[in-house]
Amino acid sequence: MKNEEKQNKNRQIVEETMECPKCGGTHLSKDYSRAELVCEKCGLVIDAEIIDHGPEWRAFDSEQREKRARVGAPMTYTIHDKGLSTMIGWQNRDSYGKSIPTRNRAQMYRLRKWQIRTRISDGTEKNLALALSTLDRMSSTLGLPRNVRETAAMIYRKSVSKKLIRGRSIDGVAAAVLYAACRQCNVPRTLDEISRVSNMPKKEIGRNYRHVSRELELKLLPTSPQDYISRFCSTLKLSGDAHAKTLEILKKAACNEITSGRGPTGMAAASLYIASVLCGEHRTQREVAETAGVTEVTIRNRYKELVNKLDIDIIM
Repeated sequence: MKNEEKQNKNRQIVEETMECPKCGGTHLSKDYSRAELVCEKCGLVIDAEIIDHGPEWRAFDSEQREKRARVGAPMTYTIHDKGLSTMIGWQNRDSYGKSIPTRNRAQMYRLRKWQIRTRISDGTEKNLALALSTLDRMSSTLGLPRNVRETAAMIYRKSVSKKLIRGRSIDGVAAAVLYAACRQCNVPRTLDEISRVSNMPKKEIGRNYRHVSRELELKLLPTSPQDYISRFCSTLKLSGDAHAKTLEILKKAACNEITSGRGPTGMAAASLYIASVLCGEHRTQREVAETAGVTEVTIRNRYKELVNKLDIDIIM
Protein backbone atom coordinates (compact mmCIF):
# COMPACT_ATOMS: atom_id res chain seq x y z
CA MET A 1 0.00 0.00 0.00
CA LYS A 2 2.87 2.33 0.86
CA ASN A 3 4.61 1.59 -2.45
CA GLU A 4 1.40 2.40 -4.33
CA GLU A 5 1.01 5.71 -2.46
CA LYS A 6 4.68 6.52 -3.18
CA GLN A 7 4.25 5.82 -6.89
CA ASN A 8 1.12 7.99 -7.03
CA LYS A 9 2.99 10.81 -5.31
CA ASN A 10 5.94 10.50 -7.70
CA ARG A 11 3.57 10.40 -10.67
CA GLN A 12 1.88 13.61 -9.46
CA ILE A 13 5.26 15.34 -9.05
CA VAL A 14 6.33 14.30 -12.55
CA GLU A 15 3.05 15.43 -14.10
CA GLU A 16 3.36 18.85 -12.46
CA THR A 17 7.09 19.53 -12.97
CA MET A 18 8.29 16.90 -15.50
CA GLU A 19 11.32 16.38 -13.21
CA CYS A 20 12.72 13.45 -11.28
CA PRO A 21 11.54 13.69 -7.62
CA LYS A 22 14.93 12.46 -6.36
CA CYS A 23 17.63 14.25 -8.39
CA GLY A 24 15.58 16.86 -10.25
CA GLY A 25 16.67 15.53 -13.64
CA THR A 26 14.52 16.41 -16.66
CA HIS A 27 15.63 13.57 -18.95
CA LEU A 28 12.92 10.97 -18.38
CA SER A 29 12.53 7.95 -20.66
CA LYS A 30 9.50 5.70 -21.12
CA ASP A 31 10.15 1.96 -21.44
CA TYR A 32 6.89 0.61 -22.89
CA SER A 33 8.12 -2.98 -22.86
CA ARG A 34 8.33 -2.81 -19.03
CA ALA A 35 5.69 -0.06 -18.59
CA GLU A 36 8.21 2.02 -16.61
CA LEU A 37 9.12 5.69 -16.47
CA VAL A 38 12.83 5.96 -15.65
CA CYS A 39 15.10 8.90 -14.89
CA GLU A 40 18.15 8.69 -17.14
CA LYS A 41 20.34 10.59 -14.67
CA CYS A 42 19.92 8.58 -11.47
CA GLY A 43 18.07 5.49 -12.75
CA LEU A 44 15.07 5.92 -10.45
CA VAL A 45 11.95 4.06 -11.59
CA ILE A 46 9.39 6.83 -11.13
CA ASP A 47 6.35 4.94 -12.38
CA ALA A 48 6.00 1.20 -12.97
CA GLU A 49 2.53 1.26 -14.55
CA ILE A 50 2.60 3.81 -17.36
CA ILE A 51 -0.07 3.66 -20.05
CA ASP A 52 0.85 3.40 -23.71
CA HIS A 53 -1.57 5.72 -25.52
CA GLY A 54 -0.45 4.50 -28.98
CA PRO A 55 -1.91 1.59 -30.97
CA GLU A 56 -1.40 -1.90 -29.58
CA TRP A 57 -0.01 -3.32 -32.84
CA ARG A 58 3.20 -2.78 -34.74
CA ALA A 59 3.42 -1.28 -38.22
CA PHE A 60 6.64 -0.75 -40.15
CA ASP A 61 5.28 1.28 -43.08
CA SER A 62 2.23 3.35 -44.05
CA GLU A 63 0.55 0.46 -45.87
CA GLN A 64 0.63 -1.79 -42.81
CA ARG A 65 -0.59 1.10 -40.66
CA GLU A 66 -3.61 1.63 -42.92
CA LYS A 67 -4.42 -2.06 -42.96
CA ARG A 68 -4.36 -2.27 -39.17
CA ALA A 69 -6.28 0.93 -38.49
CA ARG A 70 -9.50 0.36 -36.57
CA VAL A 71 -11.35 3.61 -37.16
CA GLY A 72 -13.36 2.42 -40.17
CA ALA A 73 -13.35 3.65 -43.74
CA PRO A 74 -12.45 7.31 -44.35
CA MET A 75 -15.05 9.86 -45.39
CA THR A 76 -15.47 9.98 -49.16
CA TYR A 77 -17.47 12.24 -51.48
CA THR A 78 -18.00 9.42 -53.99
CA ILE A 79 -20.89 8.04 -51.89
CA HIS A 80 -24.05 10.11 -51.52
CA ASP A 81 -23.96 9.94 -47.70
CA LYS A 82 -20.13 10.36 -47.67
CA GLY A 83 -19.76 6.82 -46.31
CA LEU A 84 -20.85 7.86 -42.80
CA SER A 85 -24.07 5.82 -42.55
CA THR A 86 -24.32 2.19 -41.56
CA MET A 87 -25.34 -0.74 -43.73
CA ILE A 88 -27.03 -4.04 -42.88
CA GLY A 89 -25.50 -6.86 -44.90
CA TRP A 90 -27.42 -9.55 -46.80
CA GLN A 91 -25.50 -12.55 -45.46
CA ASN A 92 -28.12 -13.46 -42.78
CA ARG A 93 -25.38 -13.85 -40.19
CA ASP A 94 -24.87 -12.12 -36.87
CA SER A 95 -21.74 -10.38 -35.57
CA TYR A 96 -20.26 -13.73 -34.46
CA GLY A 97 -20.69 -15.26 -37.93
CA LYS A 98 -23.51 -17.54 -36.84
CA SER A 99 -26.52 -18.05 -39.08
CA ILE A 100 -29.62 -16.04 -38.09
CA PRO A 101 -32.57 -18.28 -37.10
CA THR A 102 -35.36 -18.59 -39.66
CA ARG A 103 -37.92 -16.98 -37.33
CA ASN A 104 -35.84 -13.76 -37.22
CA ARG A 105 -35.08 -13.43 -40.93
CA ALA A 106 -38.33 -11.64 -41.76
CA GLN A 107 -37.47 -9.05 -39.11
CA MET A 108 -33.98 -8.60 -40.58
CA TYR A 109 -35.51 -8.18 -44.05
CA ARG A 110 -37.72 -5.33 -42.77
CA LEU A 111 -34.76 -3.72 -41.01
CA ARG A 112 -32.72 -3.79 -44.23
CA LYS A 113 -35.59 -2.30 -46.22
CA TRP A 114 -36.06 0.60 -43.81
CA GLN A 115 -32.33 1.12 -43.57
CA ILE A 116 -32.15 1.62 -47.35
CA ARG A 117 -35.13 3.97 -47.22
CA THR A 118 -33.56 6.11 -44.51
CA ARG A 119 -30.27 6.36 -46.42
CA ILE A 120 -32.04 7.80 -49.47
CA SER A 121 -34.77 9.99 -48.02
CA ASP A 122 -35.64 12.44 -50.83
CA GLY A 123 -35.31 13.07 -54.57
CA THR A 124 -32.05 14.99 -54.24
CA GLU A 125 -30.30 12.13 -52.45
CA LYS A 126 -31.71 9.65 -54.95
CA ASN A 127 -30.35 11.76 -57.82
CA LEU A 128 -26.98 12.03 -56.07
CA ALA A 129 -26.78 8.30 -55.36
CA LEU A 130 -27.57 7.42 -58.98
CA ALA A 131 -25.13 9.99 -60.40
CA LEU A 132 -22.26 8.99 -58.10
CA SER A 133 -22.70 5.31 -58.93
CA THR A 134 -22.60 6.27 -62.63
CA LEU A 135 -19.43 8.29 -62.04
CA ASP A 136 -17.83 5.35 -60.24
CA ARG A 137 -18.71 2.98 -63.09
CA MET A 138 -17.26 5.28 -65.76
CA SER A 139 -14.12 5.97 -63.69
CA SER A 140 -13.52 2.25 -63.22
CA THR A 141 -13.91 1.61 -66.95
CA LEU A 142 -11.42 4.38 -67.78
CA GLY A 143 -9.03 3.30 -65.00
CA LEU A 144 -8.97 6.74 -63.37
CA PRO A 145 -7.18 7.30 -60.03
CA ARG A 146 -8.91 8.05 -56.74
CA ASN A 147 -8.27 11.81 -56.75
CA VAL A 148 -10.09 12.20 -60.09
CA ARG A 149 -13.13 10.36 -58.72
CA GLU A 150 -13.22 12.53 -55.60
CA THR A 151 -12.86 15.71 -57.70
CA ALA A 152 -15.66 14.63 -60.04
CA ALA A 153 -17.92 13.87 -57.07
CA MET A 154 -17.19 17.30 -55.55
CA ILE A 155 -18.00 19.10 -58.83
CA TYR A 156 -21.26 17.17 -59.17
CA ARG A 157 -22.26 18.00 -55.58
CA LYS A 158 -21.65 21.70 -56.27
CA SER A 159 -23.74 21.42 -59.44
CA VAL A 160 -26.60 19.89 -57.43
CA SER A 161 -26.36 22.59 -54.74
CA LYS A 162 -26.57 25.31 -57.42
CA LYS A 163 -29.44 23.50 -59.18
CA LEU A 164 -27.57 23.07 -62.47
CA ILE A 165 -28.95 19.56 -63.03
CA ARG A 166 -32.57 20.50 -63.66
CA GLY A 167 -33.71 19.76 -67.19
CA ARG A 168 -30.57 17.76 -67.99
CA SER A 169 -29.94 14.02 -68.00
CA ILE A 170 -27.97 12.58 -65.10
CA ASP A 171 -25.67 10.60 -67.41
CA GLY A 172 -24.93 13.68 -69.55
CA VAL A 173 -23.99 15.87 -66.56
CA ALA A 174 -22.02 13.04 -64.93
CA ALA A 175 -19.99 12.55 -68.12
CA ALA A 176 -19.34 16.30 -68.37
CA VAL A 177 -18.28 16.47 -64.72
CA LEU A 178 -15.92 13.53 -65.18
CA TYR A 179 -14.36 15.21 -68.24
CA ALA A 180 -13.86 18.42 -66.20
CA ALA A 181 -12.31 16.49 -63.29
CA CYS A 182 -9.87 14.75 -65.64
CA ARG A 183 -8.71 18.10 -66.98
CA GLN A 184 -8.50 19.63 -63.52
CA CYS A 185 -6.34 16.76 -62.20
CA ASN A 186 -4.08 16.70 -65.30
CA VAL A 187 -5.26 13.21 -66.22
CA PRO A 188 -6.82 14.11 -69.58
CA ARG A 189 -9.26 11.87 -71.40
CA THR A 190 -10.69 12.69 -74.80
CA LEU A 191 -14.36 13.41 -75.38
CA ASP A 192 -14.51 10.26 -77.52
CA GLU A 193 -13.42 8.13 -74.55
CA ILE A 194 -15.90 9.80 -72.19
CA SER A 195 -18.66 9.44 -74.80
CA ARG A 196 -17.85 5.75 -75.29
CA VAL A 197 -18.11 4.81 -71.60
CA SER A 198 -21.17 7.00 -70.90
CA ASN A 199 -23.13 6.12 -74.07
CA MET A 200 -23.85 9.82 -74.53
CA PRO A 201 -23.23 11.91 -77.68
CA LYS A 202 -20.20 14.21 -77.63
CA LYS A 203 -22.39 17.22 -78.45
CA GLU A 204 -24.46 16.82 -75.28
CA ILE A 205 -21.39 16.20 -73.10
CA GLY A 206 -19.72 19.32 -74.49
CA ARG A 207 -22.85 21.42 -73.93
CA ASN A 208 -23.17 20.24 -70.31
CA TYR A 209 -19.44 20.72 -69.75
CA ARG A 210 -19.54 24.36 -70.91
CA HIS A 211 -22.60 25.04 -68.77
CA VAL A 212 -21.12 23.53 -65.59
CA SER A 213 -17.68 25.10 -66.03
CA ARG A 214 -19.22 28.53 -66.68
CA GLU A 215 -21.66 28.45 -63.75
CA LEU A 216 -19.13 27.02 -61.26
CA GLU A 217 -16.30 29.20 -62.63
CA LEU A 218 -13.96 26.26 -63.06
CA LYS A 219 -10.51 27.46 -64.08
CA LEU A 220 -9.44 24.76 -66.51
CA LEU A 221 -6.39 25.18 -68.71
CA PRO A 222 -6.52 23.76 -72.24
CA THR A 223 -4.91 20.35 -72.60
CA SER A 224 -1.58 20.04 -74.36
CA PRO A 225 -0.33 17.17 -76.58
CA GLN A 226 2.31 16.31 -73.95
CA ASP A 227 -0.43 15.27 -71.50
CA TYR A 228 -1.39 12.28 -73.67
CA ILE A 229 2.07 10.95 -74.57
CA SER A 230 2.68 8.73 -71.53
CA ARG A 231 -0.64 6.92 -71.89
CA PHE A 232 -0.34 6.50 -75.64
CA CYS A 233 3.23 5.17 -75.34
CA SER A 234 2.14 2.68 -72.69
CA THR A 235 -0.77 1.45 -74.83
CA LEU A 236 1.44 1.07 -77.91
CA LYS A 237 4.23 -0.51 -75.81
CA LEU A 238 6.89 1.95 -76.98
CA SER A 239 10.23 2.40 -75.22
CA GLY A 240 11.45 5.36 -73.20
CA ASP A 241 13.55 6.54 -76.16
CA ALA A 242 10.41 6.88 -78.30
CA HIS A 243 8.70 8.72 -75.43
CA ALA A 244 11.59 11.18 -75.10
CA LYS A 245 11.78 11.65 -78.88
CA THR A 246 8.07 12.44 -79.04
CA LEU A 247 8.38 15.10 -76.36
CA GLU A 248 11.36 16.58 -78.20
CA ILE A 249 9.34 16.82 -81.45
CA LEU A 250 6.42 18.45 -79.64
CA LYS A 251 8.73 20.96 -77.96
CA LYS A 252 10.18 22.00 -81.33
CA ALA A 253 6.67 22.18 -82.79
CA ALA A 254 5.54 24.48 -79.96
CA CYS A 255 8.57 26.75 -80.51
CA ASN A 256 7.66 27.00 -84.21
CA GLU A 257 3.98 27.63 -83.33
CA ILE A 258 2.79 24.55 -85.21
CA THR A 259 0.62 23.26 -82.35
CA SER A 260 -1.58 26.36 -82.08
CA GLY A 261 -5.05 25.81 -83.49
CA ARG A 262 -4.58 22.05 -83.80
CA GLY A 263 -6.23 19.34 -81.76
CA PRO A 264 -3.90 18.09 -79.00
CA THR A 265 -4.66 14.41 -79.62
CA GLY A 266 -3.94 14.74 -83.36
CA MET A 267 -0.60 16.44 -82.71
CA ALA A 268 0.31 13.88 -80.06
CA ALA A 269 -0.57 10.98 -82.39
CA ALA A 270 1.43 12.39 -85.33
CA SER A 271 4.47 13.12 -83.16
CA LEU A 272 4.27 9.64 -81.68
CA TYR A 273 4.09 8.09 -85.13
CA ILE A 274 7.18 10.03 -86.28
CA ALA A 275 9.09 9.11 -83.11
CA SER A 276 8.26 5.41 -83.51
CA VAL A 277 9.68 5.46 -87.04
CA LEU A 278 12.83 7.37 -86.03
CA CYS A 279 13.51 5.01 -83.11
CA GLY A 280 13.01 1.87 -85.19
CA GLU A 281 9.83 0.87 -83.33
CA HIS A 282 7.50 1.37 -86.25
CA ARG A 283 3.76 1.44 -85.53
CA THR A 284 1.18 1.74 -88.28
CA GLN A 285 -0.97 4.83 -88.65
CA ARG A 286 -4.04 2.73 -87.94
CA GLU A 287 -2.61 1.48 -84.61
CA VAL A 288 -1.73 5.02 -83.53
CA ALA A 289 -5.09 6.36 -84.71
CA GLU A 290 -7.06 3.74 -82.77
CA THR A 291 -5.03 4.44 -79.63
CA ALA A 292 -5.40 8.23 -79.85
CA GLY A 293 -9.03 8.18 -80.96
CA VAL A 294 -8.41 10.18 -84.17
CA THR A 295 -8.62 9.34 -87.85
CA GLU A 296 -5.71 8.27 -90.05
CA VAL A 297 -6.33 11.34 -92.22
CA THR A 298 -5.70 13.60 -89.22
CA ILE A 299 -2.43 11.82 -88.48
CA ARG A 300 -1.29 12.16 -92.13
CA ASN A 301 -2.10 15.90 -92.21
CA ARG A 302 -0.29 16.62 -88.94
CA TYR A 303 2.55 14.33 -90.01
CA LYS A 304 3.13 16.32 -93.21
CA GLU A 305 3.13 19.63 -91.32
CA LEU A 306 5.65 18.44 -88.74
CA VAL A 307 7.99 16.81 -91.25
CA ASN A 308 8.00 19.81 -93.61
CA LYS A 309 8.25 22.62 -91.05
CA LEU A 310 10.76 20.88 -88.74
CA ASP A 311 12.88 19.41 -91.58
CA ILE A 312 12.69 15.88 -90.22
CA ASP A 313 14.32 13.25 -92.43
CA ILE A 314 12.40 10.01 -92.27
CA ILE A 315 13.59 6.87 -94.06
CA MET A 316 10.70 4.41 -94.30
